Amino acid sequence: MLEATGTSAGPRIPPRRTPPTWLVVALACAGQFLVVLDVSVVNVALPSMRTDLGLSAQGLQWVVNAYAIAFAGFMLLGGRAGDLYGRKRMFLVGLGVFTLASLGGGLAQEGWQLLVARAAQGLGAAVLAPSTLTILTAAVPEGAARARAIATWTAVGAGGGAAGGLVGGVLVDGLSWRWVLLINVPIGAVVLVGAALWLTEGRGGERRRLDLPGALLVTVGLATLAYGISQTESAGWTATATLLPLAAGLVLLALFLLVETRTKAPLMPLGLLRLRSVASANVAMLVSGSAMFSMWFFMTLYAQNVLGYSPLEAGLALVPSSLAVVLGSKAAPRFMPVIGARNVAVIGTVVAAVGFGWQSTMTADGGYLTTIMIPGVLMMLGAGTAGTPLASLAISGAAPGDAGLVSGLINTSRTMGGSLGLAVMSTIAAARSGGEGAGPEALTDGYALVFRTGAVVLAAAALMMWAWLPSGKPSGEAVERA
Repeated sequence: MLEATGTSAGPRIPPRRTPPTWLVVALACAGQFLVVLDVSVVNVALPSMRTDLGLSAQGLQWVVNAYAIAFAGFMLLGGRAGDLYGRKRMFLVGLGVFTLASLGGGLAQEGWQLLVARAAQGLGAAVLAPSTLTILTAAVPEGAARARAIATWTAVGAGGGAAGGLVGGVLVDGLSWRWVLLINVPIGAVVLVGAALWLTEGRGGERRRLDLPGALLVTVGLATLAYGISQTESAGWTATATLLPLAAGLVLLALFLLVETRTKAPLMPLGLLRLRSVASANVAMLVSGSAMFSMWFFMTLYAQNVLGYSPLEAGLALVPSSLAVVLGSKAAPRFMPVIGARNVAVIGTVVAAVGFGWQSTMTADGGYLTTIMIPGVLMMLGAGTAGTPLASLAISGAAPGDAGLVSGLINTSRTMGGSLGLAVMSTIAAARSGGEGAGPEALTDGYALVFRTGAVVLAAAALMMWAWLPSGKPSGEAVERA
């Protein structure tokens, strides 16, 4: 019987050892850290990139947006690919693309090369990010141990975003702007080797085909729409150069919605949006994200272009704001069972709006305490406080089997809103300041108008949340998953 099964033929291959849980958690968290870090690490390097590569103000916003749009557009597809082809395989593919794109961006000699590399980074991040959490949850048994592992993963992600400004400042001041991208190469290589050796393969229970047309349509549609918005800075709203990409972007997004209604395995099941909690939380995240996402971009430009801070000084100046978003994210779950998730989201958004309003009073010779630290802390404390209840409300309204999809959807809404918001805010700033070659006073006027606009958007978002979000308190399980 044993011989019939072939067990006696040839040398016996010992079974592969199960990797230690702590190592799996460390590898998953390392991947998540790199993905989140690269959203914010480039901000303090933007003026140096502009000087070295001759980027325009419009090109500068695309250093951020190329990554964000590719990341948001392909994130849900990346999660589905992990279920279909294997989480370890997609972790390796995503990290490989991310690492190679980082190398290409760090070696870029022309502005367009940097933008292509940033878009490729975003694609790699979209494949990598969903796998980090699924690998972690598959490796850790359900219960207290998994809760601690997820808390570690969440803290590492928040820490990556918080550390971006400081890490970028150190690298730009000590080496050059190229190292905010090149630093990913040795770290990515080490994590790649560790993941290849120690992670075990796993797939989701349900095999469904990939909605590649949907992912391409939403990504290209958003990019085209953002490009059209950015064209208003130089050509105006009625010019052909503006109207054509705006119309094309809207058509592509309409085609995306049509594809989602007809495909058997849609990237974004539109039926979920019939649920009040899912629809309201996603719209709220998109609208508030359109203002909050641009905060880091304009605060960094203000600190360096107007106040004359070095990249390291700008990174250090934003450390309190970075810590505030982590504090807000951690504090929100403590208040949600007491006053309700909707109230926490509204309060957080109002606090952020106050910070934006305060920041809009900035001057060309402002002091650190009153024109950067305090308003920055208010803006990011509010952002962190509002984000957790919005995510938990969306998840609590969906079926348990859709929780992962809804979680990915709300992260996509936040990033998409931020990308389009940055395009609009950059146009507003350039129109007020006069564009290229503007002096410190004119730049300050442009940045101030951006923050004033953001305050109005957030005030409207708070009213919308109060009227539309469900008033019930989410379950503890939903808070944990968020």
